[in-house]
Amino acid sequence: MSKLIAGVAGAGAMGSGIAQVAASANCDVILFDSDSLALDRAKSAIRKNFDKLVEKGKLSREQADLFFSSINFSTQLPDLSPCNIFIEAIIENLNIKKELFAAVDSQVSKECILATNTSSLPVVAVASGCSQRQRVVGIHFFNPASIMPLVEIIPAFTTGAEYLKQARQIIDSWGKTTVLAKDTPGFIVNRIARPFYGEAIKIYDEGIASIDTIDWAMKEFGGFKMGPFELMDFIGNDINFKVTETVWEQLFYDPRYRPSITQKRLYEAGLFGRKSGHGYYKYDGQTFESNPEKNTMLGRAIFERILAMLINEAADALYLNIATRDDIDLEMTKGVNYPKGLLKWCDEIGVGRVLEIINRLHSDYMDDRYRSSILLKKMNAEKRTFY
Repeated sequence: MSKLIAGVAGAGAMGSGIAQVAASANCDVILFDSDSLALDRAKSAIRKNFDKLVEKGKLSREQADLFFSSINFSTQLPDLSPCNIFIEAIIENLNIKKELFAAVDSQVSKECILATNTSSLPVVAVASGCSQRQRVVGIHFFNPASIMPLVEIIPAFTTGAEYLKQARQIIDSWGKTTVLAKDTPGFIVNRIARPFYGEAIKIYDEGIASIDTIDWAMKEFGGFKMGPFELMDFIGNDINFKVTETVWEQLFYDPRYRPSITQKRLYEAGLFGRKSGHGYYKYDGQTFESNPEKNTMLGRAIFERILAMLINEAADALYLNIATRDDIDLEMTKGVNYPKGLLKWCDEIGVGRVLEIINRLHSDYMDDRYRSSILLKKMNAEKRTFY
């Protein structure tokens, strides 16, 4: 049987990571980008990543060289013509994605699966420029793609069942754990996780606590590996703001997902975080100074407020059939490294306690940002748990 040929568009961190994953699964890979300098940087980054795996004893020198040699770097779109699967990982701009898909659609065979790695745009809209919409599916990797184990598979209304099945089988064969998500704004993770960032910024904007105190609280009392501001700086405040803005707009300006002025100002100032040397923190290399106020009462209050908002989102995602109970909790632990699944966490602290926090916030602010999930209300009335 001939080797699978995977095409990847976009030579940034995500596209390079996906190319590395596919090559490591014994696929021939064509990494396409119209920018030759971006391809040169990607080539260097992938080479270094394979070298590190050799140093750590995870690959032999021969394996690393073989995998690297299976990646072809190209600025020519027709080079993608032999692909069995094509994955787009370019800028989050719908019109640019549609143009790329329409162009690739005319280059590859009718059997080729066309996938978008979008984190927030509608898969069905990306597919709208293709002559065969049934072969377009969302395949959303998490950054860094070579390390993060979970991948969201998102069928659009127009995705054919056979293409969906094949796409999931391919990504499973690449050693990833896949979950199915409905084609709704933000899918699973980027919808449910919005309060981790948004509520943290709101607490800061209101002067309740400093940036480093909020980060400390989420790590100290929640067991999160990174606080929300650390994580935003790591992801990139340009990316985080644009995902927040897109989810908010796509959900018809629902106040639950409303971006903050602070996010917008950092974006406008180019304070993107680690990659720019300055975000919510200033960076000396990859390090930053932190001096939190280690007040136990304040820290617990911050943690409980943000956690309640996260659980509320997870419950709503289940209520709206965006994903199954198990996939929602798997997503949050494997996709973004949360210490626990949010629905299991809810069972531990109690639905009643979560509703108490949400309802108090709604009473204080009189803002639909804090409306409680119908599912949580029903479960509380019926004394039910998620598990």
